[in-house]
Amino acid sequence: MPAALRLLAELETKKAHFGAGCADRKFELLRQLDHQKLPTAAAVARLHEALCFLRAYPDDAALLTKAGEMLDRFDLRDDLLRCHRQLADSGIAGTVLRYSFYANTARWLSQRFPGALDVVWKDYERADLLAQRLPLFAAWAESPGLDEIDWPAEKWVRRLAGPDTSDADFLIRRAAQCGRTEAEREAFFEELELDFELRPATSVPSRSRAVLPGRPVHFQTEPLRRARPDLAEAVKFRAQVSAVDEAQGAEIVALAREAMVLRQRDLDAFAYGDPKDVRIFDCGEGLEFAVIGVLPERRLLLEAVYAYLTLKNGVPIGYVLTSGLFGSSEVAYNVFDTWRGGEAGHVYGRVLGVTQQLYGADTFTIYPYQLGGDGNSEGLASGAWWFYQKLGFRAREPEVLAGMRRELAAMKKRKGYRTPVRTLAQLAQHHVYWSSKQPRDDVIGVFPLANVGLAVTDFLAKRFGGERDRAEKVCAEEAAELCLLRDWQKWDEGERLAWLRWAPLVLALPGVAKWTDAERSALGEVARSKGGRRESDFVRRFDGHRKLRAALKKLAASVSAD
Repeated sequence: MPAALRLLAELETKKAHFGAGCADRKFELLRQLDHQKLPTAAAVARLHEALCFLRAYPDDAALLTKAGEMLDRFDLRDDLLRCHRQLADSGIAGTVLRYSFYANTARWLSQRFPGALDVVWKDYERADLLAQRLPLFAAWAESPGLDEIDWPAEKWVRRLAGPDTSDADFLIRRAAQCGRTEAEREAFFEELELDFELRPATSVPSRSRAVLPGRPVHFQTEPLRRARPDLAEAVKFRAQVSAVDEAQGAEIVALAREAMVLRQRDLDAFAYGDPKDVRIFDCGEGLEFAVIGVLPERRLLLEAVYAYLTLKNGVPIGYVLTSGLFGSSEVAYNVFDTWRGGEAGHVYGRVLGVTQQLYGADTFTIYPYQLGGDGNSEGLASGAWWFYQKLGFRAREPEVLAGMRRELAAMKKRKGYRTPVRTLAQLAQHHVYWSSKQPRDDVIGVFPLANVGLAVTDFLAKRFGGERDRAEKVCAEEAAELCLLRDWQKWDEGERLAWLRWAPLVLALPGVAKWTDAERSALGEVARSKGGRRESDFVRRFDGHRKLRAALKKLAASVSAD
């Protein structure tokens, strides 16, 4: 084995070992590898991931500085330059990233990094549709050429864009002008199914340089905590919470969005993150969650949604997506590949503690895709269902519980037995739950939220038919009178939008007219808070309004989706 590979293998073995002498040896390995040329693209990627791990889990200041320096100039390594094409889509500095970005993310990248995006024209399958739409991107005076000259779409786009604008920037910016609403513009753009390449540059994001500066640093001197947490204790944990100003909030939202882009993912809660609703939940020892709320116009009608960027010493090591309502929360937990197998259980315990602190939830649920259901082959391969089962999560369906008992019996009977993927896929088709209190049915995953929407549909269809625009205005005024809201039109923009959206539901609630003035006024404040600065305030107000919760249950029970 070449000397460089021996050094790399030793670094990989020692990177997660901490204690006397470990820091010095790791530093010496980095010093030598800094001047070695690795023979393969796979080896270059392995070194990169080891450096990322050490930046998040440094033994001391010298090692942190060395790892950071090597990552900051990783794109200048001779071996990276030699094999950068083989490392495409890795997110490593100096490499190209290819992805079919959604409209919002494509527009964001185009604005932040003009000229860095290229359209992938090779094998593009929707050229005919794009050609049909090109007149919508052009001025009317250009129509004679578009009508008469039968050029391929790629050639026309290049001519339309001009010498100083890339094809990608032209299409993204022009598509953003089509349609009346953001939803229409997004649908228009995404129907084109364009693939893009994000070309590397110093200013373009990379996993190599992904870090939130200025965060407290914790040096790892003890072994990593690999034991499973006691969830009953974990939910009692309280992080130290600090709000950030809008400028730093925007910086954190950008870091979260970049973390998704660099892993060829898109998460709406980050893509539409609200810089005004960002908080840092500091769990100590360098572990923090940047908790990001959603812009008021992108919020759901009922559940509140927050996404967390998991940070270790400022380095993004994963993300969490949560929703909250009815004293319950749905949680999707993700650890980026580089840090899997480390402190995943400990970090998950902190996730539940932060989520309880945020929403006041006593019941937590995991939806099927997170468990490996709905075609999530990665979740099946990782045994995600058993990860949550061992933490204490259980399905509610008798057949799933029976299947779980059969598998546990097989494991006890046969040493080394592993649940077949086919069986895991069946188990993972259902939500699993864990509660710090008595189980109940008015929780996310059990409560039929869809029926609430269906009841509102029936109410509006019966009274207004196809006049939904008129319905919105009429309902807003009538519901405001009902809830004693005489100045709702003077509220902030997000609060007014929330009221317009909630008003039909307010009128559809059974028995609301018989509530006391205080109860109806409080209902108005619940709806108003849906558009306020922090959507978590809405959850607290909603969960505290007993009459509202009872009325929603009754409303959901009054209709059927069958």
